[in-house]
Amino acid sequence: MAEAKVVDSIKADIEAVWAELGNFSGIKAGPGIDSVDYEGEGVGMTRSINMSNGSVVERLDVHDSENKIFTYSIINEDSVLPFADYSATIRLSDNGDGTTGVDWTGQFESRGIEEEKAVKLASGIYGNAINNAKKVLES
Repeated sequence: MAEAKVVDSIKADIEAVWAELGNFSGIKAGPGIDSVDYEGEGVGMTRSINMSNGSVVERLDVHDSENKIFTYSIINEDSVLPFADYSATIRLSDNGDGTTGVDWTGQFESRGIEEEKAVKLASGIYGNAINNAKKVLES
């Protein structure tokens, strides 16, 4: 089982970061994403991220607002991403200085590419999402 991990800090309080990164319904269409469809609410809900080459269907498995942790998994076997048995967890922590620590860790089997490349891809996805949150919250 491979693991991808990105640890970073955002210059914003934990509640603001949770509102941005902890919102499973927060992904919108944009570069590389044609549309996003949501089904259901809360734990068990799904989102289909539709791209020109296919879709990724993710399910919200854990959403703990009190402890600022959420876990999601990819549930479609025909996902365009090269991951099988994929699960990721985002954990936020209050750094005590007005900033928030972000720990985004994914575990998966690489599918169709070398494990090192799959880890690099997953880490890039996590890093981009954190950087997008920084653009929103630190400006």
